[in-house]
Amino acid sequence: MAGSKSDFLENELLDHVLSAAAYTAPATVYVALYTVAPTDAGGGTEVTAAGAYARVTVTNNVTNWPAASGGAKSNGTEIIFAEATASWGTVVAFGIFDALTAGNLLYWATLTTNKTIDSGDTAKFAVGDLDVTED
Repeated sequence: MAGSKSDFLENELLDHVLSAAAYTAPATVYVALYTVAPTDAGGGTEVTAAGAYARVTVTNNVTNWPAASGGAKSNGTEIIFAEATASWGTVVAFGIFDALTAGNLLYWATLTTNKTIDSGDTAKFAVGDLDVTED
């Protein structure tokens, strides 16, 4: 599974740690799905707003994101998207953003198994299935 921090977040954290420049973590993050994976620079193809798709809001707290261990962190609660009312295509990656629409990509990764989302399907990440790892 490929994935990484975005260039945006890498620069913010480097400036924060090594230049004492302020970086305030978002109080809420938004999980997105992609039919073409982004890169550290962004891009990719996020699922369109058609078919009831929207990023999922996840409040940053220890219930939703339990304490990191071994340089990794996983979701502590299910992340559930709205039921698709039209085909979303084949989802190949996810992204974590700091805004519900537009905003800055923070993290991204490809899925271990691609998933086609058709009308009537509900995409979700079970507890512990969305992993973010620092190397």
